[in-house]
Amino acid sequence: MNNVLRIHPSDNVAVALTPIAQGDQILCGQAQTAARQQIAQGHKIGLCAIACGQPIVKYGCTIGHASTDIAAGDWVHTHNMSTTLAQNPVYTYAPCKHPLLQTPPDVGTDTFQGFARSDHRAGIRNELWILPTVGCVNSLAQKLAAQHQHLVSGSLEGIYAFPHPFGCSQMGEDHEQTKRLLAALCRHPNAGGVLVLGLGCENLTRAQLTQALGDYDTKRIRILVCQEAGDEAAEASAILHELAAQAAVCKRTPQPVSRLVVGLKCGGSDGLSGITANPAVGAFSDLLCSRGGCAIQTEVPEMFGAEQLLFNRCADRQIFERAADMIHRFKKYFLSHGQTVYENPSPGNKDGGITTLEDKSCGCVQKGGHAPITDVIAYGEQAVRTGVTLLQGPGNDLVSTTALAAAGAQLILFTTGRGTPFGAPVPTLKISTNSALAQHKPHWIDFDAGTIVQGESVPHAGQRLFDKVLDVASGMPVQNELHGFREIAIWKDGVVL
Repeated sequence: MNNVLRIHPSDNVAVALTPIAQGDQILCGQAQTAARQQIAQGHKIGLCAIACGQPIVKYGCTIGHASTDIAAGDWVHTHNMSTTLAQNPVYTYAPCKHPLLQTPPDVGTDTFQGFARSDHRAGIRNELWILPTVGCVNSLAQKLAAQHQHLVSGSLEGIYAFPHPFGCSQMGEDHEQTKRLLAALCRHPNAGGVLVLGLGCENLTRAQLTQALGDYDTKRIRILVCQEAGDEAAEASAILHELAAQAAVCKRTPQPVSRLVVGLKCGGSDGLSGITANPAVGAFSDLLCSRGGCAIQTEVPEMFGAEQLLFNRCADRQIFERAADMIHRFKKYFLSHGQTVYENPSPGNKDGGITTLEDKSCGCVQKGGHAPITDVIAYGEQAVRTGVTLLQGPGNDLVSTTALAAAGAQLILFTTGRGTPFGAPVPTLKISTNSALAQHKPHWIDFDAGTIVQGESVPHAGQRLFDKVLDVASGMPVQNELHGFREIAIWKDGVVL
């Protein structure tokens, strides 16, 4: 096995697949050199001399420039390279058609065992959710969930509360975002029943939430305002008994893969993320989209520096213009707070071998594969189109996974090189970029993509992941579910009253 990988023929750096000692020989195509320093797994090594100011190329893209002269065999990282990101680049639309994969005849009937919902969507779980409209009733929501676990029977798989601090003392767009997000979670197909728990004096009133819900199933979504109830705990208990009785008789039935909506996310990335886990998710995404499903990609700040790779996959000019507008608006969001758009990657990312935001972004966007980008949606909106949807949202793990769930994702594929135990409101399938993490944290990791370094092909890993997703969609629990780790976080920008 080679100890380095040159991802693209035009790259002037390679990535260490295993730790490299000083003096080790590096053979990469026609380039042969010796490591001039010790280089950790996932970090970059120069394949040729790169003069100060010259571009550093990885993935076939410029990911920064040399801040000092770099010799062949040098470790290339924060000490000798810097970002080249501009605050306001000009984007162009040069469509590069990547047709969906042709579905092989023997897998054209792929299905999963899911729960058919009245809005023609399918749930992959059948749970009761208790959603507070305001933080003042968080403790009551959690107490109700704990006290009613005995109702879990039949096909009802769990009762969960999702506390959060908002719903009051917010204004403008923050208030609107909270309202949209909670309404979207109420309608989620993984919830066989929802108890919305309000206080009564908060900004987010029952009338506002009802309007945001639109035409909803009043048997599946119930709203209780605590200040109007004589004994709120007793009334909530009665509602939960009714919801549980209804949900417990639902049955899993074969559902077409075209009804799957999968969120794509990475966190705690390392230098192997763009080589193993993210390309494997990209291969999965292509398989899903080729069967009529939807993949949702968010983390807009981690598109900075790789935007053009995404833009050229937009299905038409209108989608391109909406995608470019999303990027521009997010950069204005940074600048309005006096922040640079490239205050990224994190310390953990850098320890793992990622140097600049361009480096991180070029690896990050690979999760969307090659399928066309068919829609761009706002925070709190629902994904409805086959193909890849871009969702406005930040990179923060809890905020972005909550946004993915609200957009309709029944599960989330979460790639990581460092590991994390957390979970979103929906199954959050953790994919390790390296096998050492999978072996060290088997209680966190559901799928090992580090096998790609050991010789597994990306398409094979993608098919293996596709099969795993169908099992999870049919009821197999993932680690965050087994350990009871699930929560929500709402995106906030403005003042709190």
